[in-house]
Amino acid sequence: MSLNNDQQLLRYSRQIMLAGIDIEGQQKLLDARVLVVGLGGLGSPAAIYLATSGVGHLVLADDDNVELSNLQRQILHNEQSIGQSKVESATQTLQALNPDLRITGLTCRLEGQQLLEQVAQADVVVDASDNFSTRFAVNRACIATKTPLVSGAAIRMDGQVSVFDSRQPESPCYHCLYKDTGDENLSCAESGVLAPLVGIIGSIQALEVIKLITAMGKPLVGRLLVLDGRTMGWRELKLRKDPGCAHCSN
Repeated sequence: MSLNNDQQLLRYSRQIMLAGIDIEGQQKLLDARVLVVGLGGLGSPAAIYLATSGVGHLVLADDDNVELSNLQRQILHNEQSIGQSKVESATQTLQALNPDLRITGLTCRLEGQQLLEQVAQADVVVDASDNFSTRFAVNRACIATKTPLVSGAAIRMDGQVSVFDSRQPESPCYHCLYKDTGDENLSCAESGVLAPLVGIIGSIQALEVIKLITAMGKPLVGRLLVLDGRTMGWRELKLRKDPGCAHCSN
């Protein structure tokens, strides 16, 4: 896809005028392929902003169906989507927002070789999943293929986001931050979550993807951004590569 008509130039005009993007950066977005793992609270705003920003090819992966309890925060879906696969629902929403968007839908839990192949084809991976086993698997695949990973999480009124880029020798990975002993019971279904919180974190994930693709600004590599929604207090924690990490250490 190329910026070859007035409609596309008009659609993306407010981004093209930014010094860090311009025509060249917008073309990079149109040429990019981004894998979004999870189409729930985080994946919804992330996918929406990536689609409307002009990322040319989104690969959407989720093995779940839409439920009524999802609609409080998962803004890709609506009441007519209940019972439908989240991938199908998300595809309909995103293509209504941007008909030029190319979408590949995967209505399965990405694992093993399939996960590795999809990550290898992506320019950037968005981890918007809700369980540690998927996060660790995605992290390992990103390390193996040297694909940048934008990771987000939100629970109750707390959120966090970081970027792990194994192309950079000093970048930590997700396993440097969390070990394999994560609490799988810590989920929105068990603990609850405030709807706008996932919107904030998912939107930041989309922003970080755009920065990585266009080489604009400074991505959150080696930094963990933490939000306390109760006070709207932000903290930035420095992350260092764990020399003994079982996933990314040489």
